[in-house]
Amino acid sequence: MLTKPKKYPLKQHKIVKLETDFAGIKAYSMLFVATREIIEAYMYAIPRGECRTVHRLRNELAREYNCDATCPVSTAIFIRQVAEKALLELDYGKAINEVPPFWRLVEPDSNIAKKLEIDRSWIQLQREMESN
Repeated sequence: MLTKPKKYPLKQHKIVKLETDFAGIKAYSMLFVATREIIEAYMYAIPRGECRTVHRLRNELAREYNCDATCPVSTAIFIRQVAEKALLELDYGKAINEVPPFWRLVEPDSNIAKKLEIDRSWIQLQREMESN
């Protein structure tokens, strides 16, 4: 049974100076903590037929916000939230070109893809269809 897409509260991005090492990022680094909306906007900005890595997204956002790194934990959470919402919207009848193209960012064999309620080959199929 389908459920309505979750509504997440709007939050502001943060820039934090780490006091200790965190998730492979050294203490005293400036850490950018994005928002779901920033992650979704990034997905929409990826050109059709192009795929990017989460690592690249994190590096680009860190540079854009003058930080040393982007939080890997919150980034993964936000990517998953955007992907889950897009999948629900597809289930409700939205056209594929009307949802965030998360398949351009989420690798089919990634931990994020494994948590989504789809066959991971669907992500690869979308990538192949866009590359033609």
